[in-house]
Amino acid sequence: MVPLLLVLLLALILFGAGFALQALWWIAIVVLVVWVLGFLIRPAASGGKRGRWYRW
Repeated sequence: MVPLLLVLLLALILFGAGFALQALWWIAIVVLVVWVLGFLIRPAASGGKRGRWYRW
């Protein structure tokens, strides 16, 4: 009974980790797209010079 519970627990942990990693990949892709768009479409900074859309 204990080995069966351990296998089920391991499967549940691996399934949860797989789902979390998949979600993190999608978040990373969205952030990358936003960063690239912000890099390509830079608003004019105060003073008339073109600047970055982020402060750091």
